[in-house]
Amino acid sequence: MSEPGQSHPRRIDCVLICGGVWHDMDFARLELLKLLADDPAVRTRVFEDYENIAAIEAADILITYTCDVTPSLPAQEALRAWLAHGGRWYALHGTNSVLRLLDQGPYAGLWDAPRWAPLFMDMLGSQFISHPPIAPYRVEVADPDHPLVAGVEPFDTTDELYHLETHGNLHVLLDTCCTEPGTGFVEAAAAPGRHPVFYIKEHGQGAVLYLTLGHCRGHYDLQPMLDWWPSVDRCAWDLPVFHDLLRRGVAWLKEPLG
Repeated sequence: MSEPGQSHPRRIDCVLICGGVWHDMDFARLELLKLLADDPAVRTRVFEDYENIAAIEAADILITYTCDVTPSLPAQEALRAWLAHGGRWYALHGTNSVLRLLDQGPYAGLWDAPRWAPLFMDMLGSQFISHPPIAPYRVEVADPDHPLVAGVEPFDTTDELYHLETHGNLHVLLDTCCTEPGTGFVEAAAAPGRHPVFYIKEHGQGAVLYLTLGHCRGHYDLQPMLDWWPSVDRCAWDLPVFHDLLRRGVAWLKEPLG
């Protein structure tokens, strides 16, 4: 207990949402919790979806690592109000995905990215559309003077290169050039071009920071579609620069809190 009059860091309430499909959520959840535990002032509640609206409304900061997890409309509206009043949200990897495997018609057997959550994607600043096969690609620095990427050099990673549909005014910090179509997706042909990798989108007094890197998958994470995946994939998680970007993003989350 602090002595009377002694100053101390204020408590920071964090919500971590980590859930969904096709990824090693156990691995990502543990890595993010370890990162948050570096600051004893951060107290974290963990959920698999966005439906504990009261927890989000009470949070100072939000971190999400999901795949195909779409908030209900009440949760989206709560998120929008929370951002407008100064909330900061670090959204990772597949947070911006809505995926449906088509079973009939000309695109049967391909994954679609239906535009079912326009409010959610507007908040995030992008929607996932497709990606080429996982392979090495170059990430470049779009704004080297910004504190979030100051001193970061261009780097190579082997990860999912996200082909995005962007929404609104984005402050792009890192980006990459896609040269191949997506594989197995309805809109695969639109993938080639330049896409953000790390960006900020402001909302009123708050903001979203988005990082598309960070795919991970274990042996069992494609069930029931595939019983056993032969490799354990860690992609950008194996790179020191990725962990640096995670730490910088968490520091950014806490900046307005003093």
